[in-house]
Amino acid sequence: MTFLLKYKIEIITSILGGIGGYAYWFYIGCSTGACAITANWHTSVIYGIIMGFLMGQMITDYTKKKQEKNV
Repeated sequence: MTFLLKYKIEIITSILGGIGGYAYWFYIGCSTGACAITANWHTSVIYGIIMGFLMGQMITDYTKKKQEKNV
């Protein structure tokens, strides 16, 4: 349970990134199949999850630095 509380922002942004990756594949995608990331839905979702996780880490680092600065 402490793992979920510690990484809640990263988990939430990873889920949102996966949904965003699937939506990108579904609505825009790659009709020829030559695109490395958007040719298949699973690669697009994995890419979205990775980008969401990295975004969550950036948010967490920013908020921690801001809290340390205010103390």
